[in-house]
Amino acid sequence: SVNIVALGNERDGFSGDSQQPSLIWSYLRRSALISQINGDLSASHVGNQVFTEYQACVFGNVRLVVHDCPIWEIFESDWYTSYRLIGEADIIVFKYSVNDKTSFQELKNSYVPMVKKALNRCSVPVIISAIGARKNGVPCSCPLCTSDRRSCVTTSEGVQLAKGLGATYLELHTLNDFYIQKYFGGVLEYFMIQSLNEKSSEKMKKRKKMQKCYRVQPPQLEQPEKMPILKGEASHYNADLHNLLCCCRCADVTFYPEDLSTAVEAHKIILCSVSHLFMLLFGVKSLSDTHDDSIVQLAQSLFAVEVGDPFPSSPRGTPPCALPVRVVVKDSVFCSCLPDILHFIYSGAFQWERLEEDIKKKLKDPDKTEHVLEKVKCILKTPGKLNTVKDCKSHQIKQLSSTSLRPFFNTPVLADVIFKIQGAMVPAHRAVLVARCEVMAAMFNGNYLEANSILVPVYGVSKDTFLSFLEYLYTDSCCPVSILQAMSLLICAEMYQVVRLQHICELYIITQLQSMPSRELASTSLSIVSLLKKAKFHNSDCLSTWLLHFIATNYLIFSQKPEFQELSVEERNFVEMHQWPSNLYLKQLADYRNYIHSQKCHCTVM
Repeated sequence: SVNIVALGNERDGFSGDSQQPSLIWSYLRRSALISQINGDLSASHVGNQVFTEYQACVFGNVRLVVHDCPIWEIFESDWYTSYRLIGEADIIVFKYSVNDKTSFQELKNSYVPMVKKALNRCSVPVIISAIGARKNGVPCSCPLCTSDRRSCVTTSEGVQLAKGLGATYLELHTLNDFYIQKYFGGVLEYFMIQSLNEKSSEKMKKRKKMQKCYRVQPPQLEQPEKMPILKGEASHYNADLHNLLCCCRCADVTFYPEDLSTAVEAHKIILCSVSHLFMLLFGVKSLSDTHDDSIVQLAQSLFAVEVGDPFPSSPRGTPPCALPVRVVVKDSVFCSCLPDILHFIYSGAFQWERLEEDIKKKLKDPDKTEHVLEKVKCILKTPGKLNTVKDCKSHQIKQLSSTSLRPFFNTPVLADVIFKIQGAMVPAHRAVLVARCEVMAAMFNGNYLEANSILVPVYGVSKDTFLSFLEYLYTDSCCPVSILQAMSLLICAEMYQVVRLQHICELYIITQLQSMPSRELASTSLSIVSLLKKAKFHNSDCLSTWLLHFIATNYLIFSQKPEFQELSVEERNFVEMHQWPSNLYLKQLADYRNYIHSQKCHCTVM
């Protein structure tokens, strides 16, 4: 339907022709598009005709409702009716007589602003119709009207009013067929078509929205349960080596002053890992290998090895004797500070400022303190590099020396134990093993056969896995090449109770599985259930719990694999309870697919 509200009186107020037909009624009677006209005179006040309602059909079957309100007092007498009519209007028509300026001024100053407030849609089209032929009479001589050149409303005044409202301005000189049907009717019918198109578009949008609301929606897939978070363990590599010095286990070198009054025990491999001077002193390097004369001179002036040649050159790889090497410290001041220097070396952090402070407190002599610190710098220096750092800091000392035990991994240099595994011989150092592994510390220091044996057999683990295990003990790092190797290393770490290595292997396995695409996971020959069994058997609770959640999260993949049947009843119950997607979602998805399939069997247009 189309609702039109016509406001204003097009009859000349000074004319005696009260039977002049109205603009709206003339259009309804003369337009070829209008049919089934029904007029209803309604009055809200006795004796006053307030508005006339016309109902008709336009464009064949479109209902047209017109409210013609010639009396402006409707706004003052019945605000509710006024606002309701204007709010429901699709088209607003203002009409006035060009010969009634008083009515025009009232329209412009009072009622047009009220209509603006009443309009709740800015897109409602407005038509302003100026009706009648202007009469060029003698201007009024009344003092109140001297500003008016004549009593009629000019075209410019009507156009200006239309601009203020954004309206279409029409001048109808007479209500004949041309002005009614062609002129006024053409504009009005254009706006009626526009209104019908907008309503049709809104109706279509509303219908689509309703269809979308009532359409069967696909089931919503919930997010899978969060996987257990595996927390890593901080490294205690430096603390392990420092504890080795404090406990004096597996010491293979003893420092004495010249009077042999005291003894300080240490470990050759730790000392050699930080100093080329100690490598020369204990035969790791020969005099020909050392190209720095200052290191040779300092070694000869500061230390003397009591057994045999001061710089022994025993064949490398020969297991040393059980007795520790005795080293005499020729400098008494340096010897008194040797415990502090060894703590500094074994700490691994190279806290140079703390060493300075400890030596200052002990010696209480700046010259002696400087003398000792210079010798420590020379001990830690790299051959061929000038020791020009006068005020050393901890980070500068780190740059002067190397603290890694990696050069001694799987080499016979200074080795005092050999592991026999799968027919191969793997050399190692008791000091490193005891410091880094409590099981080996008990094995080499307790009442076990290995405590007094150089050759130690290893069973239940492959050579490659055991080498990876030893590499971690020496370097505090490991790099498995596959999930299976990481699991084998985890089993070895559990056997020797190295907890941090277990956690590293667990984290590696989890990271690799998480990064595996679903297609690869479905086609891989790797048995996740087998990994679960091994993790449980070797007390890897974090990994076994994570693997159960991993199987549950990828239920659609693992439930199709034969290995799924190897799960225990308890494990399968856990997986099915936490499976993703859930059974409820799978059922909803099957129902939705059946519905979509049934809809495709019918023509969606008809």
